Amino acid sequence: MADSYSKPDYSGLIREAAAARQHSYSPYSHFRVGAALLCGDGKIYTGCNIENRAYGPTNCAERTAIFKAVSEGERDFTAIAIVGGESETVWCYPCGVCRQVMAEFCEPGSFQIICGKSEEEYKVFTLEELLPEMF
Repeated sequence: MADSYSKPDYSGLIREAAAARQHSYSPYSHFRVGAALLCGDGKIYTGCNIENRAYGPTNCAERTAIFKAVSEGERDFTAIAIVGGESETVWCYPCGVCRQVMAEFCEPGSFQIICGKSEEEYKVFTLEELLPEMF
């Protein structure tokens, strides 16, 4: 019997994250990151990394997208796509701070984190997989 499992289509979300990456302000690391956050109602909030020469005030793309959504009253999130790199993308995973922010607002067992190199090449994790034993 053939396997009926099909990979979810996150190409649109990955495309939005890649577009958001173009707005990155990254004069120090020269590493652009874009994120696209999918809400339960289908609305998408995007974000990019925004650096600061003091580094501490730097904000990651994932947190930018989440904070934009929360500031608009959103609280129901289902997935986030993350794309990083310049002309060629690399696997880009959320940092520990971003994972903890996700834990504040997302269901650990069902929230999907999509790390994309392209619309066809991506990995999908739950928040629980990337942040076990969260507090």
